Amino acid sequence: MTVVGAARSGLAAALLLARRGALVTVSDMRSDVGDTGVLQALNIPIELGGHKAETFETANLIVLSPGVPPEQPLVQAARNRGIPVIGEIELAWRWLKGRVIAITGTKGKSTTTELTGRMLEAAGFKVIVGGNIGAPLSAQVQDSTPETLHVVETSSFQLEQIETFHPWIAVMLNFSPDHLDRHPSVEAYAAAKARIFENQDPSDWAVINADDPAVLELARRGRAAKRYFARREPIAEGTVVESGWIVDRSLVDSPVVSGFSRTSTKLVPLDAIHLLGPHLITDVMAAATVGTIAGAAPAAMTAAVESFGGLEHAMELVDEIHGVRFVNDSKATNVESALRSIESFDAGLVTILGGRFKGGDLGRLREPLALRAKAVVAIGEARPMIHAALSGAIPVHDAASMRDAVRQGYDLARPSGVVLLAPACASFDMFKDYAERGSRFKEEVAKLKRS
Repeated sequence: MTVVGAARSGLAAALLLARRGALVTVSDMRSDVGDTGVLQALNIPIELGGHKAETFETANLIVLSPGVPPEQPLVQAARNRGIPVIGEIELAWRWLKGRVIAITGTKGKSTTTELTGRMLEAAGFKVIVGGNIGAPLSAQVQDSTPETLHVVETSSFQLEQIETFHPWIAVMLNFSPDHLDRHPSVEAYAAAKARIFENQDPSDWAVINADDPAVLELARRGRAAKRYFARREPIAEGTVVESGWIVDRSLVDSPVVSGFSRTSTKLVPLDAIHLLGPHLITDVMAAATVGTIAGAAPAAMTAAVESFGGLEHAMELVDEIHGVRFVNDSKATNVESALRSIESFDAGLVTILGGRFKGGDLGRLREPLALRAKAVVAIGEARPMIHAALSGAIPVHDAASMRDAVRQGYDLARPSGVVLLAPACASFDMFKDYAERGSRFKEEVAKLKRS
């Protein structure tokens, strides 16, 4: 068997296969993939610096890491020869004993996944959180029991290679164009996302954002029972906000009056939410909807929310220097995510944008920035596109490094503004990943404060 890609998901898949007696080879295009000692301990060969045709042609199964494009010539050739090609979460699913709660969307997956896990743990369930964050699904198999709830963040890259992956609860938070550097079209990206509902049946649940027409359309053909949440749209049943509370609204057959009457069960008070950015309320609502389906008590959900300060690199308040706040939203790697970050502030904003562009319309940021921002600091490969998209709407300043971006941002935001890292782009032109980018931002803020 061949595992393609030696990042954490690929390594977990290789270990899972080897521990179950398979002869595994790991193949990666990169020459340096870091520590491979875990493979060496199990005598798993690894091929670096390019794929070998023989490794693919002689495999009886090929497992792709999420970062590996399925259109690679050797992968396609293997498919044409009849060799099965699956993704890492598909492999893991086939051995899991517990039920899966899968969460996808263009924005908010990590926050919702982590918070859902915390809610269910507070309610007394056995929970393992992971997937696209935390432990890969393949690394969870050994601890999976029939009582385990696997709360899994799932990306389009993972979902596009499933066959039988079957979540008990599938959550779609939102949808907007993204990853167009990988998917050939918006339609292909949407089709990959929609596969989260593909294998569900009427005994399962689809948790759907009723505020997002694209999500409603993508979920339309699913067979699972639908449970809606909405912060803006009026819905008769589902999770909504009423009088300062997130509530579960339902219609019940009333013996007193003919027809149905509406009841509302309080789940989480809004003042228990300590997350920066009003759009994150929607993520809490999605998590609470899952908690309600699973049978978590409102008190447990509220306790989880009250103790949750958010994730690193997701609307993270870093520090304040002489009246200027610094906010790290390095996970805002697409236009929609950056838009929501920007709209979380009223005025005095300086936004750091840029990196490796993944597609979408940067022009959508013009009006929101013009309404509330003093300036934009552009970094990375996307600088020319940012200038073109924002020309005439707001001043754009170039920065050659994160140090330069932080210091320019500080000067432009004084005396009482906000410097927001919300790049709307991937990080790979300057950094290993979004986490390294966010960490560098925080390091430069710390250096600025000491200077």
